[in-house]
Amino acid sequence: MMRIPGWLRWVTPWVVLGLVAAFGIVWLRPQSDGATVAPDTAATTRAAETAAPAAKNPATEPSPQPQMLSFADAVDRAAPAVVNIYTERRVVVSNVPALPSLFGEFLPDYRERVERSLGSGVIYDAQGHVVTNFHVIERAAEINVQLRDGREASATLVGVDRDTDLAVLKIQLGNLPTMPIGRSDRLRVGEPVLAIGNPLGLQHTVTQGIVSATGRGRLGVTTFENFIQTDAAINFGNSGGALVDGSGRWVGLNSIIAGRQAGIEGIGFAIPVDLVRGVVDAILRDGRVVRGWIGVVPGDLNPSDAAQFGLPEGAVLVRAVYPNSPAAAEGVTRGDFITEVNGTPVRGAQDLLARVAMLKPGQGVRLGLLRGPPVEDSVQEHKVRIEVVERPPQAAASRSS
Repeated sequence: MMRIPGWLRWVTPWVVLGLVAAFGIVWLRPQSDGATVAPDTAATTRAAETAAPAAKNPATEPSPQPQMLSFADAVDRAAPAVVNIYTERRVVVSNVPALPSLFGEFLPDYRERVERSLGSGVIYDAQGHVVTNFHVIERAAEINVQLRDGREASATLVGVDRDTDLAVLKIQLGNLPTMPIGRSDRLRVGEPVLAIGNPLGLQHTVTQGIVSATGRGRLGVTTFENFIQTDAAINFGNSGGALVDGSGRWVGLNSIIAGRQAGIEGIGFAIPVDLVRGVVDAILRDGRVVRGWIGVVPGDLNPSDAAQFGLPEGAVLVRAVYPNSPAAAEGVTRGDFITEVNGTPVRGAQDLLARVAMLKPGQGVRLGLLRGPPVEDSVQEHKVRIEVVERPPQAAASRSS
């Protein structure tokens, strides 16, 4: 058996001790962040840091650019169906000063003058029907229509409805553009809208605004008023143009401006497309709009007057009664107060007219009346039944352009 030298026996324990110390130093050496980790844990951490992307510092990163709101697609969908309307009317005017006759008398000298005006319209269908405001074409001897693509055509008058200030024209052109029709009864205050028309002869001008209000009435411009109010700029020549929503759907027909003499801006009105469709379809089907009529001219009362006379809110004053009308035949007189229609309280003159207009000729309507001095000694309540007839043309509202 080999003997181990003495020096080797003496060195071996120290070598083993040195190896243990070296291993301990490697295992417990301090890391860069001051933490003490095991070698396998440090390797895992370094690998994860290498694989993961570096965290972004919000202070040094550029902020994203805001997306610009654009209505270009809406205009592309709607504008081709908006047309420019040019009218001519012949009027007789007197020359001043008057010319002396052979007998020394001054006789007026008259001449004929051609007046030109402009407006806008909307192509209603592919058959060439165009809808516009009645006041745009009123008393026009010649009507011309120009499309966005430059084509022009003379227009014939199909029918009008003075009570809503609407008119239907017909042009003979093929391949006509139309726009999608929306729902005006779903409009909400604050929604963006675009007005497209021909203001001041500037063809296919687009202005942008919001829906300021819906159901506006008591403006005194038409018999049946249910306007959309908007702050989209509407100027001379915009009448008859389209009011569209942010998707390019037709929601109204631009009609009037409020307070232009007073310098008021940002208040325009459009006829809801739901009303436009009903009127146009009736004209195309029957040649006219058939509405119920009883022959009274109603007027609104302010709340203080109603309270003074002890009348319910919304009661209507009968300002006049047409001679030989159904109301006159049933004894309705000027000065009566109408409080109910078919058992339901009225909410003003517009409400009364609209509810009677919805009835068909031959139907009956029951009115609740209050009548007092000087017709009767004290205020008395009356119930009358009136047979509705078709609203005559002479009862329709008219408005100069």
